[in-house]
Amino acid sequence: MYAQAIAQCIEAVRSMETYLNKAERFANAKKFDAAVLLSTRLAPDMGSLLYQIQSACDYLKGGAAWLSGQEPPRHEDNEQTLDEARARLRKTIDFAESVTAPQYADAASRIVKVSWVPGKLTGEKYLLQIVIPNIYFHVSMAYAILRANGVDLVKKDFIGPVDSFDA
Repeated sequence: MYAQAIAQCIEAVRSMETYLNKAERFANAKKFDAAVLLSTRLAPDMGSLLYQIQSACDYLKGGAAWLSGQEPPRHEDNEQTLDEARARLRKTIDFAESVTAPQYADAASRIVKVSWVPGKLTGEKYLLQIVIPNIYFHVSMAYAILRANGVDLVKKDFIGPVDSFDA
C-alpha cells in the first residue's frame, strides 16, 4: 500500500511540471517573463506558486523518506526561475522513485514526528493525514494560482496520464 500511495503522490507532483510548461508557453505568448508567475498567489496571506511547488516536494520527499526509514534529502528553498523549480520537482521525484517497495515493509509501524503536529504519528496516520492531503492541497493550489492568472490548464493536467488497457 505505501509504495502505491507514494507512487500516486509522485504522479500528482509530476503534474506540476506540466503546469510549469504551460505557464512558460503562456508567458511567451503574452510576452512577459514567466518567472513572474512564481511569485503569484491567490490571496495576500497565501503562499506563492513557488511555495506551493516547494511544499509539495517537501511532503513527497518526506513521505518517501520517513515511511521507508530514511532521512529526507535537504533542499534549499532558493529557486528563482521556472527551470530551477522544474529541477526541484525532478530531484524530488527522482528521490521518491529511488525508494523500492520492500523499503516500505515496516511503514505502518514507523513512528514519525512532524514539527507542527503535537505528539507523534504512526506511519499510517502520517501518510493518510499529513502526506497525501498536503501534497494534493499544494498541487491544487499551484493549479488554481496558474488558472487564476490565465494559464490554460485543464482537469486532465491535474489528473495526469491514466494507465488504461483494451479489454
